[in-house]
Amino acid sequence: MKQFFLFPLAKLALVLALSSTSVQAHEVVPTIADFTVADGTAELSLRINLEAFLAGVDLDSVENTDAAPQAGDYDTLRALPEDALAARAPELLAGWNALPVLSVDGAPIVLESISITVPQGVNPELPRIAEWTLAGEMPVGDTLTLSWPEGGGDLVLRQQGVEAPFTGLIAGGQSSEPISLGGGGQTGGWQTFTNYIPVGFDHILPKGLDHILFVLGLFFLSVHLGPLLWQVSAFTLAHTVTLALGALGLVNVPGSIVEPLIAASIVYVAVENIFARGLTKWRPFVIFGFGLLHGLGFASVLGEFGLPEDQFVPALIGFNVGVEVGQLTVIAMAFILLWLAVLAARRAKLTGPEEMVTEYPVMFRALSMAGSLLIAIIGAWWVIERTLL
Repeated sequence: MKQFFLFPLAKLALVLALSSTSVQAHEVVPTIADFTVADGTAELSLRINLEAFLAGVDLDSVENTDAAPQAGDYDTLRALPEDALAARAPELLAGWNALPVLSVDGAPIVLESISITVPQGVNPELPRIAEWTLAGEMPVGDTLTLSWPEGGGDLVLRQQGVEAPFTGLIAGGQSSEPISLGGGGQTGGWQTFTNYIPVGFDHILPKGLDHILFVLGLFFLSVHLGPLLWQVSAFTLAHTVTLALGALGLVNVPGSIVEPLIAASIVYVAVENIFARGLTKWRPFVIFGFGLLHGLGFASVLGEFGLPEDQFVPALIGFNVGVEVGQLTVIAMAFILLWLAVLAARRAKLTGPEEMVTEYPVMFRALSMAGSLLIAIIGAWWVIERTLL
């Protein structure tokens, strides 16, 4: 039985180990675009990671530029002085105008660079988000369409200067719906809700490794379903509260404080799994406290997407639903992995179904000990990295 158990355990350990790079360094963030039409000119103002686009990083498929084949090119561009990077930005326009990025009733808008501001003094391990204003002469027409290049990652598009403005989330390689230039294309509550579900899910799978490890820490506590439900309920309630407060701007804690504490919460649940034999009376309260921290982390991500003020509640709920579906998916995958190990052991021993009832707790405890130890090591490294490095 042992050899069949070690295979899925080794796969789990390998995945976690290979994924244990910092979740902050060179993290992929969405591009924010505000467009305004006035006096026959279309203006597009971007908050954009120029280095990633100039290096040709596929932002649709990676959550960290360190994982891209072009990581070396990205780092070279990241080391450029601000004015040198700004001078390179117009290199992107030929491809964008050929797409084209903006069109009116099917007629392309030729964009030109108006101004570029690259911030100074940004930590080299964090994305350097530039502000780039583009403009072009408007063809005659009633609706505007934005097409975002393939590999461009997520784009949050916000219409300015009209009543009932359009706000939407556009993935790389996709186009917006035709947007009325006079306004009135405001996204409805239900559509906003559904648009933000994948944003929340994506923050767990595949981009939320720290949250994945925390949820696995909850799973590894006990073979019984009750303790898991208690913990997940406390965690969900807590992060929902701080997610809402943070997104509303009522609570704002710097990432330099929140991120090390999130890492410390991962260490705590993992270490307690090793020494505890079940749900202690204080653990749900501790998990609730950690959920408050994780909610602040979710709020910072949600803030990057620029929640639409007129559809704040549907967007917030949709994001939270996506997070919950992601967490439940992680738990389901953990259950499936363990059950496959039990089935493999059963086939090896040619035992009947009745033996599986006793094999499952034994294998679960072994997996819990090994997995919790690995999670504790990764979490401890993150505490050091996020505090001192």
